[in-house]
Amino acid sequence: MVAQDTGADAASVIYDAYESAKAKKIDILIADTAGRLHTQGNLMQELEKIKRVLKKHNENAPHETMLVIDGGSGQNAINQAKEFNKAITLNGISITKLDGTAKGGVLFAISDELNLPIRYIGIGEGIDDLKPFIAKDFINALFD
Repeated sequence: MVAQDTGADAASVIYDAYESAKAKKIDILIADTAGRLHTQGNLMQELEKIKRVLKKHNENAPHETMLVIDGGSGQNAINQAKEFNKAITLNGISITKLDGTAKGGVLFAISDELNLPIRYIGIGEGIDDLKPFIAKDFINALFD
């Protein structure tokens, strides 16, 4: 876990995390840039900067860029996904908060429109509540 003071430059934090992982010979680095909306230009530019910083140190980075959609966001998630994809090129999408009333059907529209695989679904807040997306199980749950 790498953290800095509140208000620190996100790209700097992620660069420090990258260097720390590299020094410790850790193969996987997960960077969570939570709370961003596609309408917040400064935060979208920050994401673009993060990608540039990582690419400067590893031309293949980032290896996976996943957008995590709130299950209650509805059709607005399509515009959100388009803008994130335009800014940083997504490799996949996941959805959370499916333990409530949200059904997450917008995932299919995003996946189809942007040709992105659906990676994970979140069905709660526990450690075992992040599940790999299995289309058949997801469809069955929509109709339960």
